[in-house]
Amino acid sequence: MPRIQAESNAAQRAVTQRRILDAFGQLLFTRGLPGLTMTDVARQAGVGRTAVYNYYADMEELLIGYALDETGRFLTDLKAQLAGLANPIDRLAVYIRAQVEDLSRRHLPPGPAMRAVLSAQSFAKLGDHVGELNALLAQILRDAMAEGYLPEADVEELLGLVHGSLTASADRGRAEEEAEEAAHDADTDRRTEATVRFIQLGVGARFDDRGHPLR
Repeated sequence: MPRIQAESNAAQRAVTQRRILDAFGQLLFTRGLPGLTMTDVARQAGVGRTAVYNYYADMEELLIGYALDETGRFLTDLKAQLAGLANPIDRLAVYIRAQVEDLSRRHLPPGPAMRAVLSAQSFAKLGDHVGELNALLAQILRDAMAEGYLPEADVEELLGLVHGSLTASADRGRAEEEAEEAAHDADTDRRTEATVRFIQLGVGARFDDRGHPLR
């Protein structure tokens, strides 16, 4: 087979898979996971049901594929945002802000709910990405301690504090949006920035009168 044909086929497969994953995400957002079928996904993606099965054997495999794709893209974007920042407290702000925004728009069920719909083996596949996120945050915290922006502390305990605060903030944000039926962008931005500063102060960061991190 000519090389150009092989590349063309690979590109077409990638486009089809992207359409399937995007369709699945749209259905998760509008309908939720219960009762969702491969036929629904195929119809939403505009492909035949057989095409979906060419990529994913069942709904569980499709769900884990979508979760890994979402998390992988999030990690790539986050690393790109962090790359240009030298100050670890500024990097911590970017990490928190990205997590708040991601949690507020995420269509996936939370961790315990994912455990209920996935086999142990499938759920374990998410561990590498979660571990990479934890490692990213842990390095930011260690850098901040090494440079004197945070007091010395148990990094594992701080990881729990940060992620616990992020989850609580996301839950509050969703509850407020449901109560109001529509969230205003300005209100959302204020909530996000309040969460950023709350977590920064919670791990020990301090700021001058202009909001710049202090050693």
